[in-house]
Amino acid sequence: MNFASVRIITDDVDRLVKFYEKVLGVPAERPAPVFAELVVPSCTLAIGHSQTVQLFGAGSAVAADNHTVIIEFRVHDVDAEYERLKPFVDEWVKEPTTMPWGNRAMLFRDPDGNLVNLFAPVTEEAIKRFSGRQ
Repeated sequence: MNFASVRIITDDVDRLVKFYEKVLGVPAERPAPVFAELVVPSCTLAIGHSQTVQLFGAGSAVAADNHTVIIEFRVHDVDAEYERLKPFVDEWVKEPTTMPWGNRAMLFRDPDGNLVNLFAPVTEEAIKRFSGRQ
């Protein structure tokens, strides 16, 4: 089994696509107006309009209502990413901080309120834990 993607359901696909194109630095693929994918080597972030939820089952997902999942991306330099993203991230949750498990991390919310973490392993133990992963 291979992990394929994480999908965010939103009422405004265009807004989230523009936001994540800036965050990830890749253009979105738009196979339909109500769906987009941002593909990076390690994962795919999919964005679907709330209109698509009925295809999975009415009420199976609710746009802008996530309070349990953190979308995480490993980066090379958290502090450099913080400086790059400051102009267009509206809600910062945590400025760059070294966490007890050895990752330097920063957290912010996307325009729908989803929590996003950009992190880099910085301690010897954390670097070793991530060696061999994409």
